Amino acid sequence: MQFDYLNVLVFAAVGFAFVFVNVFIGSLLRPKRKTEVGLEVYECGEETIGDSWINFDIRYYTVALIYVIFAVEITFLFPWAMVLTEALDTPDIGMWAVAKGVLFIVILFFGLIAVWSKGDLDWVLSYDGPEYVPTAERHRDPVPSLDELSPPEEDEDESHETETAAEAASA
Repeated sequence: MQFDYLNVLVFAAVGFAFVFVNVFIGSLLRPKRKTEVGLEVYECGEETIGDSWINFDIRYYTVALIYVIFAVEITFLFPWAMVLTEALDTPDIGMWAVAKGVLFIVILFFGLIAVWSKGDLDWVLSYDGPEYVPTAERHRDPVPSLDELSPPEEDEDESHETETAAEAASA
């Protein structure tokens, strides 16, 4: 009994040592990139355009999950199809195996109809609601543009006349 706990202790010690070596000693050995180029987001060798922290449309994830679910479900049909000819040779289970396979396909079909009618497979949807404005921008005064902040430009003729009048007064 005590020997079993010793096995767990040894495996835990080896696990912690592995993590220590990889995290702490590895941080001493790997190169440091502190320049602006080294700290940029790396995306398959392409330069990033805009902010890298963007929100993806939820429909992308929905379609991907639906694909994974149906792909996994359909892979269950391959073993059924492989043994179907042998099952049909046996009179007791032949039609029962066909009925189970057909029932499985019908359930998948109803799942596809439910997902389709819900609109989860529509990739491009129109949005008729109001434009989203973040909470911080709703309560903030509008920021003036650069044109509003800069002083009005003077005509060259008026500024030249002002300079000559100032020179005449000082002379």
